[in-house]
Amino acid sequence: MEIDAWLWWLIGAAALGIALVVTAMPELAMLAVGAIAAAVVTGVFGGGAVAQVVVFAVISTAGIAVVRPIANRHRAQRPQFASGVDALKGRQAVVLERVDASGGRIKLAGEVWSARALDTDRAYEAGQEVDVVDIEGATAIIM
Repeated sequence: MEIDAWLWWLIGAAALGIALVVTAMPELAMLAVGAIAAAVVTGVFGGGAVAQVVVFAVISTAGIAVVRPIANRHRAQRPQFASGVDALKGRQAVVLERVDASGGRIKLAGEVWSARALDTDRAYEAGQEVDVVDIEGATAIIM
């Protein structure tokens, strides 16, 4: 029993789909779409081997050329809404107890936090407004 060419293309598309799930490489999805297009050309239109390969190459290349820039643009974007400790970085706080390199207390976003000065030679007195540079565990790093 001989397997038709269109079925081989569908088997190839399925294999590429499995590889896509395992590796999360969007390019494999475009190759799978190209393989499905080649299967259609073979099964529906009866295209020869050259037509199958040309359709596969053109559809796959076009898909990659369109999808890759979109994926790169989305990957480079920062999330619009920061949450958790990321939302606290860059905010202002008020010193409640003297803060130096050893520690102290600040009021940040309505909560009392332990804090440490970024500059080890600097100290901040109660009532001063400071900027939160980073959060390390449960300690705000200020300047």
